[in-house]
Parts: sequence; structure tokens; C-alpha cells
Amino acid sequence: MIKKAIYPGTFDPVTLGHIDIVRRGLELFPELIVGIAENPKKRPIFSIEERREMFVESLKEVGLFEKVKVKTFNSLLVEFAKREGAVAILRGIRIVSDMDHEFTMASLNRKLYPEIETVFLMPSEEYAYLSSSAVREIASYGGNISQFVTRYVEKRLKEKFKTQYQNR
Repeated sequence: MIKKAIYPGTFDPVTLGHIDIVRRGLELFPELIVGIAENPKKRPIFSIEERREMFVESLKEVGLFEKVKVKTFNSLLVEFAKREGAVAILRGIRIVSDMDHEFTMASLNRKLYPEIETVFLMPSEEYAYLSSSAVREIASYGGNISQFVTRYVEKRLKEKFKTQYQNR
């Protein structure tokens, strides 16, 4: 049986930190699915299809597209994991405060789907501080985000915020 993992998130937008977790997740699991969540509690600036497209294009840019599937979902994560036949949920932990939330979610997921394991990965040191919200904020002010995202995502963010920072 192939051990398949899900790497879930809203990825609004995907960052090089997310790509780092994908790259390292592929060293642990022969099959990895990036699951892009609808998540109505968050207010993403990109649609779910735009976020999927940005992840696909970013994976192509870094040479990982052939190794990863990118799918969207709008259900409980464990339901998505069951449908996909995943044995693990892959999560990145950047800072200590992430752990509180992630531990709670891992415990709930295990209660709902006892066959699933959550695997936590710390990001590479260069991405330990990086978040999608920080990238969005920098981009909204016209700041340089090239060291945080792929060229494709940088282009999409510049397009998204072009009129906003030109009017300041």
C-alpha cells in the first residue's frame, strides 16, 4: 500500500515556506496531495481556483509538479483525507503559538478519524517566520516579495494590489 499524505491549507497565497514543506514531505511520503481548503472562516483575497492555479504553477516553477497532486475541498479535512485514502496529514509548525492550534486540530482529527496520523514538520530556518498574511501585507504596500514566493505568485500579487498601492 502506498502511504499517502495530505498537506492542507488555504494557501492564500502559496509561499516558498509551503513549497519547502512539500519538498520535505515528499521525502517522507511517496504520494502527497496538497489540499486547498475553501475555509469560509477566512476571507481569502484569491478564489479557491486561483489558489489552486498558483500552487500548480509554483510547483511547476520549482520542478515538483509531477510529484504532487493539487486538489480543492470544502469539507472536513478528515472527510477529504478518507476520500483520498490518506494515512497522514502533513502540517508545518513555524512558531510556538502554532502548536496550540495544531495540537488541538490533530487531536480532533484523530478522534474523528482514528486511522489518520498528523505529522508536524518545522520549516527550514529561512522560512520559519514566513506566512501568507505577511506576504499579502508586504505586497499590498508594493514591497518586494520575491524572496518569499515564486515568480508566478509574485506576478499575481502585484496584479491584485497594483491599483491599491498606486493610489497611496
